[in-house]
Amino acid sequence: MATIYEVSKLAGVSLATVSRVVNNSAKVRESTRVKVEAAMKELGFRPNAIARSLATNRTDTVGIVISELDGPFYGPMMTNIEAKFRAANIHAIFTAGHSNEESEKNAIQFLLARRVDALILHVESVSDSYLEQVEKEGVPIVVIGRQVDSETVASVDLDNELGGYLAAKAVIAAGHREIAYISGPSWKVDASQRLAGHRRALVEAGLPWKEQDLYEGDYLAPSGYECAAKALTQNPNYRAIVCANDEMASGVLLKLREQGISVPQDVSVVGFDDVTHAKYLYPALTTIDHPIGEMASYAANWVLSSCYGHHSVGHMSLVKPSLVERESLAKI
Repeated sequence: MATIYEVSKLAGVSLATVSRVVNNSAKVRESTRVKVEAAMKELGFRPNAIARSLATNRTDTVGIVISELDGPFYGPMMTNIEAKFRAANIHAIFTAGHSNEESEKNAIQFLLARRVDALILHVESVSDSYLEQVEKEGVPIVVIGRQVDSETVASVDLDNELGGYLAAKAVIAAGHREIAYISGPSWKVDASQRLAGHRRALVEAGLPWKEQDLYEGDYLAPSGYECAAKALTQNPNYRAIVCANDEMASGVLLKLREQGISVPQDVSVVGFDDVTHAKYLYPALTTIDHPIGEMASYAANWVLSSCYGHHSVGHMSLVKPSLVERESLAKI
């Protein structure tokens, strides 16, 4: 492998000049830069990333922790983050926290050990104080999908309570009164917020909240399927099923279809998130828009601005959701 000394000799410049070109310093004339880059190409020289990071005190890498590495919700998040950084010649390192405190901490420490320049975190179990502690070590942090009570840790979240309210309000406005609700895991903040919004809409409409109308899922399609089976057994009079996310709604649609129940003629179904496949389900799913791709892009732009001197970004803290009307909700 060619060395920096050989590049220096071939280009007829000093070692310091080659180093400045490698580190993308502005203190090099364009003609000199072209000459050095031509020598590097001719010799097949590859800059030492470790040496470069020591010289610039940055690695041009950003660490991203997300709950899972699969599923229709996390795909747009990873895609948008990676695209933003790739365009800026920054590398993204992804790892999963699995919504578990120990796993999330291990993932964060794994990335810190690789000297990432910043962290983008979609974490649910570590405390705000832990995030502040990490940030004090000198690594900027932006958190997606959670409001962090901190003056130093940036965050962008969805107004989940409003989303739950909008979903229930749409069902009530369509004339439905016998309504089942399939929630996410009760320990998750976003799940409890969406349920709170659902209950607020019922109370506002003068409808009683009944605990027996609540079925707890785990945000995955099989749990939607199982919860729908329980709901149909316990109360055959349900005319609408509201789900805390689209994955569970897809499981509900399958169970209703297997039972010979037409959607929305017999039972209406509403989801949450508006994942890519929601509009391709049959019938197309009425749901709540959760612009996770836009939120992820904001987080990436925040890092590019804060760590790499790119243009500043506007403030985005709490994103307002909206109802996406399709064919799975009908008036009665």
